[in-house]
Order: sequence, then C-alpha cells, then structure tokens
Amino acid sequence: MKKHTGVSADVLQKLAQYDTPTIANAVELWNRYPANLGYMNGSIVACYPKLPPMVGFALTTTYRSSSPQRSGDVYSGIDQQIRAFADFPGPPVIVFQDLDVPCASATFGDLMCSTYKAFGAAGLVTSGTGRDLAQVAALNFPAFTNGTICAHGYCHMLSLNVPVTVGGMVIYPGTLLHGDLNGICSIPVEIASEVPGVCQEITDAESIILNYLKGTNLNTNNYTAARTECSAIIRAVEKRLIGNMNH
Repeated sequence: MKKHTGVSADVLQKLAQYDTPTIANAVELWNRYPANLGYMNGSIVACYPKLPPMVGFALTTTYRSSSPQRSGDVYSGIDQQIRAFADFPGPPVIVFQDLDVPCASATFGDLMCSTYKAFGAAGLVTSGTGRDLAQVAALNFPAFTNGTICAHGYCHMLSLNVPVTVGGMVIYPGTLLHGDLNGICSIPVEIASEVPGVCQEITDAESIILNYLKGTNLNTNNYTAARTECSAIIRAVEKRLIGNMNH
C-alpha cells in the first residue's frame, strides 16, 4: 500500500484535543458527502469511555473464528499487521471486520492489544467482540466493539489492508479515524490540518448559547437571538470552507 502523507504529528495531537462529535460537526461543514455518512453507527461502542479521543490511520483486516483455517499459524496475521505499521506516518488504528454473522468469538484479548500498543498503535475497532476487558483496561488502549464473548474460537485473520465495513461505514486502508465514547468518525486527510481550527470556531460559536444559558432572567427572545448568532457564525464558516474548496 502507499504511504499516507499530509497529516503531521502536530495535527494529530490537535485533533485529539476535541471530542468526536465536534470533529464530526467540523468535517460536515465541508459538505464533501451526505450528512448521514462518514461515521459508524451505534453498533460500535467504546469499551473504555473514559479514555481520551483516539486518532490514527486505519489498518484494516478481515477476520473469522467460526471454523478452523485451512493451514498455517492462526496468529501469523499479527506479524503481518506489525510489519505494515512501517507504512504509516502516524499511529495505526487496527480495524477488524468480523465476517461471521452472528459473531462466533472474540476478535481480541489482552495479548493482542498489548502487542499492538507496544508497537505504537493508537487503538482497535472491531465489528465483532472482545474479551479480557479488565486486562486491556489496564493498558489504557482504546478499544471499540459490538459486544463481548469470553472465548477466541477458531480465530484467524484473512485479508490485510483491504476495504472493510464496520459499523455501517466503509473504511479504506489509511482512513484517518477519530473515536471516543460518542463513537467513531472519519476525517478526510486533505482537510485534516484545517479541522482543529474549525473545531475551535464551532466551540466558540456554541459557547454563545451555553454562556447565555448560564445567566439569569432567561427569556425565549434572547435565547433565540443567541441561537441565531451561533448559527450565523457556523454558516459563515461553512460558506468559507466550501468556497475555498471550489477554488
């Protein structure tokens, strides 16, 4: 696969300072795709909602565990994944699509997550399930799943760095992902460096409403005025971004 370019470590750090809903709101202003795309649905949930936002590039893998693989070491896929880390300019997010429906066993446990973290991964996302959740919690390693199963079954990895579908979202190798207790969204790498600034503009605009609500003698007219001012600022940001994109 091609190495990903254009997103510096400084930008990744700035993206991690905002929660995922704010990131999603910012990305939406570019109007690059419909508002109901670019994020995972509610089937994918954070195992550790108190952890800070996860930011990294998707290293995608397909997975099965309902029947034995035909030959070879069932864990050889981990070695291939780790070697693929070298193609990433920033921390990978390990993304699994569990092809078994219903899910037959856990995608990951503490040994896998310990390995991924030791080699620099930012987190893990699976359309399947996890286990060893207490042990993984001690790693402070973000993990997102569709549930929990105690056993590993006939776990084996199939294809590495191929398009996968997780939480209703198609994820291509190298997709920049942002996730926290609210869910996971994608960030187009072409605009990633601009997203933190737009997040701050959104935060400042929303503070107009929030600061008003902290006051006394509230009334609907002034509340509507605060909302109108907030909306006007955000519309102006959207107009600027779309205008810049069209030039």
